[in-house]
Amino acid sequence: MVQLKKKLSGKMRLKYTPPYAGAGDMPEPDMFVLTSAGQRIPAHSKILASASAVLESIIERPEKHRSSERKITISGVPYDAVHVFLQFLYFNKCSDEHMESYGIHLLALSHVYSVQQLKQICTRGLAKRLSVENVVDVLQLARLCNAPDLYLKCMRLVSDKYKAVEETEAWRFLQEHDPYLELEILQFIDETESRKKKTRRHREEQSLYMQLSEAMDCLEHICSEGCTSVGPCDMDPNEHKGPCSKFSTCQGIQLLIKHFGACKKRVNGGCSRCSRMWQLFKLHSSICDQPDECRVPLCRQFKLKTQQDRRGNDPRWRLLVKKVISARTISSLSLPKRKREDEPRIVLQPHGSRRSIRV
Repeated sequence: MVQLKKKLSGKMRLKYTPPYAGAGDMPEPDMFVLTSAGQRIPAHSKILASASAVLESIIERPEKHRSSERKITISGVPYDAVHVFLQFLYFNKCSDEHMESYGIHLLALSHVYSVQQLKQICTRGLAKRLSVENVVDVLQLARLCNAPDLYLKCMRLVSDKYKAVEETEAWRFLQEHDPYLELEILQFIDETESRKKKTRRHREEQSLYMQLSEAMDCLEHICSEGCTSVGPCDMDPNEHKGPCSKFSTCQGIQLLIKHFGACKKRVNGGCSRCSRMWQLFKLHSSICDQPDECRVPLCRQFKLKTQQDRRGNDPRWRLLVKKVISARTISSLSLPKRKREDEPRIVLQPHGSRRSIRV
């Protein structure tokens, strides 16, 4: 029995170790911090006041019935969490072990007593330790403690793992006691899904514009230089070049040109493939800035018809042309600088002759 009492007393002495233990010679503490269970932790008023403006106001606040013993009460959290909090006020340090055990309590204390450095440490530490089981509790605390970064991380985790979070006891408690936060979470999930759909749609549109831009490049390439089996009418078929770097697209344009030249339905508009070819010609004409010298068929005719026919200025068509031009610009900028400099450019002479130069 005596040995058991000695062990218990040893544990109590260890538990009630002052927060400033190991700091060397310190003056005698002039106050106590009372915890929820009634434990008293000795402390120094000047150190607490210098570390927290809130504690400073509490310490300096006059009391009507002041006793000879100075004390402040920190309730609502375990004794060990208060002890770690006071240690941080003395040494500005918080170990991973303490963060693992008391991170939620320390965040609440750092917010209530306005200790910003500890609040930032707790925000980062709790963000690293988020899980499906604790994310709802941490989310509620982040909302109460005005920790937007932690709040956003919690919201993203709930959105990504909603099915799993929905099965936790914390979520059922939230539904019963905090319907407003549940509504915020559901709205965030809905907005996240909308953004994802919008981003996916934007990428698909950009991919389409890039494909049209590449088709325009291949059309100009075929009509000016020739590629494999298709080339300008004034060029010997034997002089046509081999497959180009964009042959997967270029081959499709060549097949479309061959069909367009032989199809008998294109005049009446009864062929969908020919209609596609007409649209490519029109799109090229809308982009081309040298229709008089351009070697792409019908370029000049489409340009004149568009200028004469005001109804041809369809807003949707103008938007398509703008997007394709933007895609061509982005495509050219995405090429390595050296490749852009080494790439030969076709320059048309006044009489229609071609010469290749390197810029």
